[in-house]
Amino acid sequence: MTDPLAFLAGGGEAAGMICARDWSGHPLGAPETWPAEFRAALSLVLNSPESMILAWGPDLHFFFNDTYFPLLGPRLPWAMGARFDEVWADAWAQAKPIIDAAMAGRSERFVDLPWQLDTDRGAQETWWTFSYSRVLDAEGRVAGLFILTNETTGRVLADAALQESQAALEAALGELHKLNGTLAQQVEERTADRNALWTLSSDMMLRCRFDGTITAVNPAWTEVLGWRPDELVGTRLIDLVHPDDLPRTVEGARRLSAGERLARFDNRYRHRDGSYRWISWAARPGDGVIAAVGRDFTAEREQADALAAAEEALRQSQKMEAVGQLTGGLAHDFNNLLAGISGSLELIQTRLGQGRVMDVDRYITAAQGASKRAAALTHRLLAFSRRQTLDPKPTDVNRLVVGMEDLIRRTVGPSVVVEVLGAAGLWPALVDPPQLENALLNLCINARDAMPDGGRLAIETSNAWLDERAARRHDMAPGQYLSLCVTDTGTGMPPEIVGKVFEPFFTTKPLGQGTGLGLSMIYGFAQQSGGQVRIYSQVGQGTTACLYLPRHRGAVAEEDPQAGIGAPPRAAPGETVMVVDDEPTVRMLVTEVLEDLGYTAIEAADSGAGLRVLQSDVRIDLLVTDVGLPGGMNGRQMAEAGRIKRPGLKVLFITGYAEAAVFGNGPLDPGMQVLTKPFVVEVLGARIREMIGTA
Repeated sequence: MTDPLAFLAGGGEAAGMICARDWSGHPLGAPETWPAEFRAALSLVLNSPESMILAWGPDLHFFFNDTYFPLLGPRLPWAMGARFDEVWADAWAQAKPIIDAAMAGRSERFVDLPWQLDTDRGAQETWWTFSYSRVLDAEGRVAGLFILTNETTGRVLADAALQESQAALEAALGELHKLNGTLAQQVEERTADRNALWTLSSDMMLRCRFDGTITAVNPAWTEVLGWRPDELVGTRLIDLVHPDDLPRTVEGARRLSAGERLARFDNRYRHRDGSYRWISWAARPGDGVIAAVGRDFTAEREQADALAAAEEALRQSQKMEAVGQLTGGLAHDFNNLLAGISGSLELIQTRLGQGRVMDVDRYITAAQGASKRAAALTHRLLAFSRRQTLDPKPTDVNRLVVGMEDLIRRTVGPSVVVEVLGAAGLWPALVDPPQLENALLNLCINARDAMPDGGRLAIETSNAWLDERAARRHDMAPGQYLSLCVTDTGTGMPPEIVGKVFEPFFTTKPLGQGTGLGLSMIYGFAQQSGGQVRIYSQVGQGTTACLYLPRHRGAVAEEDPQAGIGAPPRAAPGETVMVVDDEPTVRMLVTEVLEDLGYTAIEAADSGAGLRVLQSDVRIDLLVTDVGLPGGMNGRQMAEAGRIKRPGLKVLFITGYAEAAVFGNGPLDPGMQVLTKPFVVEVLGARIREMIGTA
């Protein structure tokens, strides 16, 4: 069967525009229903190399070919199939009488007819050569107009310019005849002017060959660089250029040799006294030579360099101020915590000496609480610096929020109404779930504190696809993210406060009511997870804090029904764990935990001693090692060296932060895991049992 759209074949982009248009409701109907005369005429237009138009039907619907595209300007996207009087509304008053005459059978050809049109070059005076002729249907009725059109603006303007030039030439010849008697005098005066400019100019002037040989310089060279003209003529220009600028200068010479003009080219030239001056050149190639003018801008360059140095010094000063604030706040919080720990230990020692063992549990509990708060503080600091050890897992954020809902309601209190709005079909994220829970809880606590008289707190999740513009606005890479937002109806913050909230130890709370690390920790966690956190706030209107996390395309595991950590399982007979740590206290504690659980423990204080044991024939079921070790190797290097002799060696790294020695080369190898200091002994025991894997 014949293809009903075969008449569009070979019609280029214009045919594609016809196919792409929705013709439903159009007076002409779908292209498949168009009459044969219309199809034939349109095929002729679409396949013509000339600029052609077909206006069809009583309303003269407008069709055109690819060659006509530039004439439409801003109309191009919508003109195909539109009415003639809509497409050329700005020229309709001039076009209608011509169209009426053509429809009546009085076809005409117009040459260089002026028209004021809005083309692709904007509204301007244009000239056209065109002809209108009727297209008849099978019954001899007028069905449309066939228009052959060409813009002649360029030729008309060129002819006018030529006429003006001829007139100017004739006038100039007349003047030339008049001035012929004084021509020699004028040449002499102009030569004198040129010589005066060459001699008196404070700018350096130069003529040289393309190989860089200097043929002429003006006296300004002596003023700027100390060299006399007779010392420079015949030498190579490149010999004066600063060594660091040679590659750029050679490239500039290549561009000049290729015929390119250089409006601004900066490099340094050696002064007679051995120093260098910054020269800014404008150069153009001529007939076998290069002409150039240079200006000394050494003072301006030195001022710019001094300003840059001052700005760098200011930035360094600001960094040091931030470090001072960081260390001051850190010392304050840690001194309080250490006071609680050391005081509790002293009281324990005193009470044991007095035989008052009943009070010991209370002091132990106080010391443990202070140590946990110290660990939380270091985790917050490491999160801000993006050095926290994370354990990312595919996570259903909606499920995580629902699991925390009761805790959040209890935390914020009855005066705050909590609403949870989880998006359907929320993408999973690859994050550390406990850290995300911690971040969400911190955001909710901040929201509660911003609503002292109560209010509404909304937790909302959604999918977000950030294009280039949105990603730049959020300071993120384009792509797919899920967002977790916490919105309150509290006091809000002015812009100057919003700009500081992620700084460590910055807080608007009264002294003693906040460390100023909560938002810093959230910021570091988001950055380390490949995402971002943004805060939007208005004074008196409330605040919205949004965590953006990259979409994870893997599946999310079902929830583990087991909850809590029981007593660690004991070792099987003969199981041996090697402990390598340069801190004696940590080594002692880990060893005692292992021995209490029935393991044989082997200790080493540095990587050298540890590797010697690993290279022996001693049974080792698991290596527990710190990452930062003395002895010439870090913990991972020692473990990898030990695996040469023991390929199946299982390794548990214990570390206080996300050291590059562990994670710098990507994910850990199979059989390697990380446990963050400080850890609960039950967790250590369970992890060891899990890794050894003995029933």
